[in-house]
Amino acid sequence: LFTDVDNLWEVVYKMQKDMDNMSYEMQEMQERINELENMTSCRLVPYSNCAGTDFNNTNLSGMDLTGINLEGADFSYVNLSNAKLDYARLNHVEFTGSNLTGATFVFAEINYGRMQSTVLVDSYFGYADLKNIRLAYSNLTDANLRYADLTGADLYDADLTDADLDYADLTDAGLDYADLTGADLRYADLTDADLNYADLTNANFLEADLTGADLRYTDLKFANFDGATVTDADFSYTYWHQTIWTDGLRYDSNQA
Repeated sequence: LFTDVDNLWEVVYKMQKDMDNMSYEMQEMQERINELENMTSCRLVPYSNCAGTDFNNTNLSGMDLTGINLEGADFSYVNLSNAKLDYARLNHVEFTGSNLTGATFVFAEINYGRMQSTVLVDSYFGYADLKNIRLAYSNLTDANLRYADLTGADLYDADLTDADLDYADLTDAGLDYADLTGADLRYADLTDADLNYADLTNANFLEADLTGADLRYTDLKFANFDGATVTDADFSYTYWHQTIWTDGLRYDSNQA
């Protein structure tokens, strides 16, 4: 009888030991899972992957997000002022209503991005890929968009006062009712762009390509078109005052 009891206790002890080992293995496995999740989940650091993440109504001002993948993410009503998003992948990102004052997007990719009604004052988009981006009603005062690709962009009623668009590609862009007062568009490509009712006061189109562009009802006082290509462009019903035409001379009446 005592032998049987001893054998039984030995079996129980072995079972307990096996269970302890199993618990340890399960704990170790869970730690590995947690570590893997931490490696693959969104972390707001340079070159991280946060595609599809919802950041709605958060404060991310001043963050360095260089090279991050944020494709399809929701940044509606977010504060990203002075944030660094150079080389970031931002295709199809929602930025509506956000504050992007002073943010940088050098060489960023923002195809089909939605930035309607956003504040982009002093933002920097040098060499950025902004094809088909939506920037209607946005404030881009003093923004730098040199060499940016804005092909097919929607800039309806946007404020581009004193913006730098030198060498920018605005082919097929919609700039109806936009305010381009004092904007610099030297050597920009505005082929087939729509600028109906835009304010181009003091805007500089030196050597720009306006082939097929629609500029009806625009305000052209003090604008500069010296050396610009205006083949098939429509300047009907435009207002001229001290406007520099393609020949480098100033006119107060329509010369197109």
